[in-house]
Amino acid sequence: MTNRREFLKSSSIVLGATAIDTPLTAAGLIQKNKTLNVGLIGCGGRGTGAIFQALQADPDVKVTALADVFDHNLQETLTALKGKYGDRIDVPENRAFIGFDAFEKLIKSNVDVVLLCTPPSFRPAHLALAIQEGKHVFCEKPVAVDIPGVHIVHDAVRLAKQKKLCVMSGFCFRYSFPSRKLVAKVHQGAIGDIHAISTFRLGGELSYREPLAGSSELEQQIRNWFYYQRYSGDMIVEQTVHSIDFMNWMLKEKVPTQVTAMGGRQSRPWNKFGNVYDHFSVEFVYDDGFRGFHFGRQQNGTTPRNTIEALGTQGRVNVALNTSYEIFGDQPWKNTEQLNNMYQTEHDELFKAIRENRVIEDGEYMANSTLMAIWGRASAYSGKTISYEEIINSTETLGPSAKEYTWDTEVDELPIARPGAYKFV
Repeated sequence: MTNRREFLKSSSIVLGATAIDTPLTAAGLIQKNKTLNVGLIGCGGRGTGAIFQALQADPDVKVTALADVFDHNLQETLTALKGKYGDRIDVPENRAFIGFDAFEKLIKSNVDVVLLCTPPSFRPAHLALAIQEGKHVFCEKPVAVDIPGVHIVHDAVRLAKQKKLCVMSGFCFRYSFPSRKLVAKVHQGAIGDIHAISTFRLGGELSYREPLAGSSELEQQIRNWFYYQRYSGDMIVEQTVHSIDFMNWMLKEKVPTQVTAMGGRQSRPWNKFGNVYDHFSVEFVYDDGFRGFHFGRQQNGTTPRNTIEALGTQGRVNVALNTSYEIFGDQPWKNTEQLNNMYQTEHDELFKAIRENRVIEDGEYMANSTLMAIWGRASAYSGKTISYEEIINSTETLGPSAKEYTWDTEVDELPIARPGAYKFV
């Protein structure tokens, strides 16, 4: 059994990480003028956006492999890429990988950098293999949907450090210039000691894809993966984890001692749209009595909100993400600069670091923030207050690993969680 002190000591998970000046060696070494071969695993909307951003980031990037479980996804992405980038797209039929084993074939191909953009349940196995094979990685958030998956990610991150491989997270708000300036000022004492912090991510329903003629139930679930616990980990893990990550960043990656949460399914019908909740509220309690709060909602017709607010001994922070960034108090500050494209900045900085033989280490905090979201979900599902020792030793898995999938795999039939009846493991 792992306790809090032992795990934090072994993982360094409270430290966080970003670009550092450690030179690349061994597996990570890239010649400065070398063409970088890039492969994309997961040709959906986010993956397609990421591969375009990689091409824009570095003129000597070529796309040499694509992978997806659906051929039509891959072909649409390939057509779009060729239409804009022409001969920088070198994906012959034998490097257009289709199926559940496509990720393994791509990672073992001639790529230098891998973009991991599938539904998050597949992420731990994909990341672990990419690092094992010596690839630099862009890893979309979240990085797992259950705690055993978080442990796999942690092991992969530790190996990436040993191999001097870049691991960049899809927690994009850390690549927003106004966010960086504000958090730096907070860390320098602009609002004094933080006494409370709250995050809100309130919005409408997600899109739903109606079944295609002749498609299986498993295909239909994967096309609508964010509505299923197995593939998404629920909305708090898949979407509103962005807000939890911002809170962790503000708090210098501090880890709570216990979590109490509530949630449910009010607006979505119980006989459609999978088995996830449509709202969560979470209290994170720390060892000094400090509390952080998170609220998330996906309900049409409701007031949207995407904010971070912190109260300190010498001031307060008000952030409306992608809109306004302001500090009130003894050291007031307000962002007046134009917002950058944080998604593009991620890739700009990743490829620049590789060219300059520097390492980007986002792995610890991306695992930490994913852990926090899973912790909140477990407490809300069960209706129980859950300690750090309980969550970090959880053995619950929501579905098969990426390597176990076939088109005959049973679909996600997990029930919608009922607090008090759901058993936390």
